[in-house]
Amino acid sequence: MALPHADHSAAIRTTCPYCGVGCGVLAAPDGTVAGDPAHPANAGRLCSKGAALGETLALPDRLLFPEVGGRRASWDAALDAVAEGFSRALEQGGPENVGLYVSGQLLTEDYYAANKLAKGFLGTGNIDSNSRLCMASAVAAHKRAFGEDLVPGLYADLEQADLVVLVGSNLAWCHPVLHQRLIAARAARPGMRLVVVDPRRTASVEGASLHLPLRPGSDVALFAALLAHLEKSGALDRGFIASRTAGLDAALEAARAIAPEAAALTGLDPAGLATFFRWFAATPRTVTLWSQGVNQSTAGTDKANAIINVHLATGRIGRPGMGPFSVTGQPNAMGGREVGALATTLAAHLDWDRPGDAGALAQFWRAPALARGPGLRAVDMFRALGEGRLGALWVMATNPAVSLPDSDAVRAALARAPFLVVSDCSRASDTLAYAHVRLPALGWGEKDGTVTNSERVISRQRAFLPAPGEARADWWMIAEVAKRLGFAEAFAWQSPADIFREHAALSALAARRGRVFDIGGLAGLDEAGYAVLEPTRWPVPEAGMRGGRLLDTGALRFVPTPWRAPAHQASAERPLTLLTGRLRDQWHTMTRTGFVPRLMTGQPEPLVTLHPADAPAASGTLVEVTGAGTPAILRLATDPGLPRGVAFLPMHWGARLSATGRSNPLLPAAVDPVSAQPELKHAPVSVRPWAARWHGFVLAAAELPAGGTTPLTRVPLPGGFWRHELAGQDAPENAFVRLRDSLSEPGAAWRVLQDPAAGQHRAVLLAGGCLRAALFLAPDPALLPARDWLATLLGQPAVATRRALLGGGPADGPPPSRTVCACHGVTEATIRAAIAAGAATVAAVGTACAAGTGCGACRPELAALLPAAAAPVAA
Repeated sequence: MALPHADHSAAIRTTCPYCGVGCGVLAAPDGTVAGDPAHPANAGRLCSKGAALGETLALPDRLLFPEVGGRRASWDAALDAVAEGFSRALEQGGPENVGLYVSGQLLTEDYYAANKLAKGFLGTGNIDSNSRLCMASAVAAHKRAFGEDLVPGLYADLEQADLVVLVGSNLAWCHPVLHQRLIAARAARPGMRLVVVDPRRTASVEGASLHLPLRPGSDVALFAALLAHLEKSGALDRGFIASRTAGLDAALEAARAIAPEAAALTGLDPAGLATFFRWFAATPRTVTLWSQGVNQSTAGTDKANAIINVHLATGRIGRPGMGPFSVTGQPNAMGGREVGALATTLAAHLDWDRPGDAGALAQFWRAPALARGPGLRAVDMFRALGEGRLGALWVMATNPAVSLPDSDAVRAALARAPFLVVSDCSRASDTLAYAHVRLPALGWGEKDGTVTNSERVISRQRAFLPAPGEARADWWMIAEVAKRLGFAEAFAWQSPADIFREHAALSALAARRGRVFDIGGLAGLDEAGYAVLEPTRWPVPEAGMRGGRLLDTGALRFVPTPWRAPAHQASAERPLTLLTGRLRDQWHTMTRTGFVPRLMTGQPEPLVTLHPADAPAASGTLVEVTGAGTPAILRLATDPGLPRGVAFLPMHWGARLSATGRSNPLLPAAVDPVSAQPELKHAPVSVRPWAARWHGFVLAAAELPAGGTTPLTRVPLPGGFWRHELAGQDAPENAFVRLRDSLSEPGAAWRVLQDPAAGQHRAVLLAGGCLRAALFLAPDPALLPARDWLATLLGQPAVATRRALLGGGPADGPPPSRTVCACHGVTEATIRAAIAAGAATVAAVGTACAAGTGCGACRPELAALLPAAAAPVAA
């Protein structure tokens, strides 16, 4: 993390690789990272993950060389193998026998190359993106309402609105910098209202004007009832509707049918509903922002259209401080949509179902056999792989073995794949284990190109590090394979700037065919111009122009949104509804953030959270969560902010870091019928205690192998050490011996403390006066000491006494406290000491110890600590 006084004069201006906010970053090869004060998205702010980017530059487990059949190979041999595998699949089954599964982690130039190869030259529509898992419903809703995938508003609208409605968006954790812009605007204009629509009481609810904890999956009922209320209260903008829209009558008919049942369907207090409806009707400057809580649903497209409908009905779109606003979960989900890297779209917002579009694209690309229509979407693609209907698949920069629903079936499909290519940076990806060919890709800091954020701003992601090993750019791999397949002329790019110019020129063709997406004004950029390209919002039809809000998009369409219940309902056998979601300090499947010790301090292991009245055991107890596939075994937490009947489980952990804490095996593979986006927010599960005979932890330099114990979680520690949280149903004395044997080192000696009758077993391993490992087992997790103090001693001279080491804590003071502020590494004890010294507000705590002054996502936790600290606590 950058220090406040760091010299950034030599830093490279680039863009953060995490969420769709698209923050500008100043980065240097030494790992110094700071927010770019000149970037319009963040004006210098960074979240905890962005601030820790410097700690991800030398992650372990980098894939550094091509591999074929598990052995290192030359690039020529690996690329020949890819081309041969795809040629064989094409010969055996034609274009429908091959596919590509790509990612919002790709740069736009990589995305463009992949889509051109698949649809233009392999002749298959079977290219889909992991954006199908987060943004496909928003894309489908935009196309139904606007005729094109358009986000009409700007981030500035959140600051200019008088009412902001967050729907299915924990903005404080998932888009922290955007949340801080919103909070700052509210502080400057105290009359501004914030409504949060979310089943959970998340960090985003703190300080909100109103929280509507609706029943999971019932968003359509809420916004359909709001539309009916707007009509009944005379709040419709009849002039705007008559001049700009179509389809209101059908949408109103569907809304009126739902409205009388809104309170029952949503489970909301009628008084809260009435307040929300009254505020919305009376506030012209209203922004409704939504994210995965809306999209990841079997009714996701209808949910998004129900939101858009209320804005069309009131004319609140495309003007300052108003509009429906979908924010993306990945840094380049928007860029992938621009180039058509979804199975249902063509490049540059062209469409198969618009006469002449496919022909125009084929002519522009000089494509011999453009795909005739849409291909397999994500869930169907891996189902086809498992059923033997795909002979070759190339996965790029994503980890479907963890991220897709029904992930047991996905893993089985990957294991059955006749030919699987995976290009990635990290061996930590679960998917890489199944690959026949592994291609080492460049990572953030090494690759060069562009990304587009949620407000349509195109930013440069610039390299500031050399390529490690033999890693190469994704676009280069794609082009080299295309050449081997006989398409050299169409893929003769020499740089990402060449691809960007082609992409921009294609958008100009699309604009001539009536599309709003147009960056034709950038098609003339030379290499020098591309190198210094400033953040630029589209459309850019001419050089020097900059896009703004979008209103003139032709006829705007209301879409009827009848009520449909979620596909899978809770039952007597599985009475709880599982929601999955993100944590503040983690990213996707943790192949990047999961190896940064500082980012693991907030929640080092996956927890399933329930309302206290639903909990089958005490908080901290191990439980088994049963759903669609392999049950999860993990620790229980309770939260009165969850509604009854609802469980929450983070989606980040894969088998590498938590063999038993994976969320997605629990989820059935149900999808939205319009967008094919899978349901990740509504899975029926049961939770019951898991009877462990012992609980324990291991601190060591080595990663323990899976075996006779149940390894709940592996957690990285500073200095290359690991913490393991373990439990088992075998005899604790046997587990103790087995674990000691697996950790023993030549020249090292164990110091042991045991009470077999009480089930207590403790040992520390010392070598050359240094602590090498610690092993603690007990029948109850409450009998185990905190891990933090021992972890700080690993690899260090053992200055503590044997008694202190085996006691698990210093003899002369309290053990270290948990970290609350990940940005600045501020512990709870330090915060409590600041409060005891007189810091009576969150702002005062920040002044005293810097907590909450980074991304601000920990500020709700600081607020919760304020009344709890009445006396000084040792730091």
